[in-house]
Amino acid sequence: MPTLSVELNGDAVHSIRAPDRFEATGPFSIALENRGRSTHVHLHFDDELDRALSIAETNHFVDDESTRRVHVTADDVDAPITGKLKVVTGYGSNARYVDVRLDPPPDTAPDEVAVDETFTKPPERPPDPPTRQRVANAIAGLVERGGLPGAVLGFLAVAAGVAIAFAIDSVIVSIAVGVVLTVSIAAVLLAAA
Repeated sequence: MPTLSVELNGDAVHSIRAPDRFEATGPFSIALENRGRSTHVHLHFDDELDRALSIAETNHFVDDESTRRVHVTADDVDAPITGKLKVVTGYGSNARYVDVRLDPPPDTAPDEVAVDETFTKPPERPPDPPTRQRVANAIAGLVERGGLPGAVLGFLAVAAGVAIAFAIDSVIVSIAVGVVLTVSIAAVLLAAA
């Protein structure tokens, strides 16, 4: 944020040193830099600037050897506005004027986004690997993730179920083993996908 520096009590009591002119394109601050004893400062924009710039308070107290920042809010303007800032100390015994110019904010970039022609087409996908390759990848992934013991136990459970179904020779047990086999194979195929 741009800052207008104003030196107070630098050369003498109630003296004011400030630049002749100051330009901004939006809000800015005024740094009241006191080089001597504490003082009261009055800030006032002339009528033209007062329509676009504002300060919360016009009277400010600045302690000994300290700096006080005053925030100046600015309205958006379409054309440059010029005027004067009056800085007063010593209850009106000393005044200094700064020519202030408020310019419109710089043009912002348009809301357009340039898109490369290559992005207008969907990306080409490589063909799906053959079934053998997918099975091999699923087994390799199973081994890498540490799922091999679970797969072995699942295979043993399915084999035990089939053996029990043949040993008991019951239709209900055979149907239950068939359901378990179907669910197990579906789970393996989903995990491999």
